[in-house]
Amino acid sequence: MDPNHYRFRGVWRLAAPATAVYAALEDVRSYPLWWPEIREVRPTGEDSGDVVVRALLPYRLVIGLAAKRRDPAAGVLEVAMRGDLAGWSRFTVTPDLAGGAGEAGGPRGAFAPGGAGSRVLFEEETRPGKPLLRRLALPLHPLFRANHAVMMRRGRRGLAAYLAGAAAG
Repeated sequence: MDPNHYRFRGVWRLAAPATAVYAALEDVRSYPLWWPEIREVRPTGEDSGDVVVRALLPYRLVIGLAAKRRDPAAGVLEVAMRGDLAGWSRFTVTPDLAGGAGEAGGPRGAFAPGGAGSRVLFEEETRPGKPLLRRLALPLHPLFRANHAVMMRRGRRGLAAYLAGAAAG
């Protein structure tokens, strides 16, 4: 096992149409409004920017993002990452016609009748670019993974609240 290689996969189920979820995820500049760990977004070009991330652990990451794939018909948003983390990250948004859990393993019944929700598949492969994170990878690998899990859980909750507010407004 390479302690500096991370592969993440998760599913978010949201009570919003896939088109609304895709639009919110595509608007990276709005992430600090709903994702607590995304502290700042700094555009660097038309399809690129830096995000400043700070989760539970006492360090911040500056990650450069560059759009690799933007396909609304397929519901795919993919970016290349560089800087404090290097690799790629992808959201795939599809209608969740069957409804289901509020999040993977969460309570049932989080959707309107008829299954008007969305399913978001998150996938990421990354390696730390920060030398300190590489040195700490072996002893802190489980803690880094737990930190990421908390960040993703809070991201799903924040996006759900953000979308609910947009629908109400």
